[in-house]
Amino acid sequence: MSLQPKGPGGRQGFATLSLEYPMSLGVFEKYEDAQKAVDTLSDNQFPVENCLIVGTDLKQLERVTARLTWGRVALGGLLSGVWLGLFVGLILSLFSKPTSALTLLLSTALYGAVFGLIWSLVGYAFTRGARDFSSVSQVVATRYEVFAEHKVAQQGRDILAKAGIAVGGQSSIGSAPVTPHPGTTADPSAAPSVPTRSGDAPPPPAG
Repeated sequence: MSLQPKGPGGRQGFATLSLEYPMSLGVFEKYEDAQKAVDTLSDNQFPVENCLIVGTDLKQLERVTARLTWGRVALGGLLSGVWLGLFVGLILSLFSKPTSALTLLLSTALYGAVFGLIWSLVGYAFTRGARDFSSVSQVVATRYEVFAEHKVAQQGRDILAKAGIAVGGQSSIGSAPVTPHPGTTADPSAAPSVPTRSGDAPPPPAG
């Protein structure tokens, strides 16, 4: 994942959502936990303007709300048209001198209702029953990662460690920390064993 700012042809304002040399401070399963981590940094006088919260592993959720029928589609189009007509009538009443504001609002609401009814029924007819349900959808992240500029990254890690905030998971960029295999020594000076074939003499001892 690249968090570098775009070049001269990039979208204006993108630089405020990027870091030049980002380093991960921690990975969290919930946005609230990532927000709490940044809030803890802020409370400890950390320059939080160098932080960035990134949602990774995106997925789309679609919640089915109801089954669509001709009656439900017609009612929804009718109500939407009425609200649109009332809004247009209100705007017209502000910039004109109608003889009766109430008559203007009623007429625009009626026109809007007819338009909304026809529009919704025609649109539903074109689907040909391929989508006979209504739903709401949202794109969410399965985990959230907090990044900071490399010059203050270690300071941020120290603050989170002192605050007892657990940062789990693996960073989206960079290499994962190496964990010694259970049962092996942590002494870096210990030389690994060299497997030998049957009949071969063992290597001479060092020194």
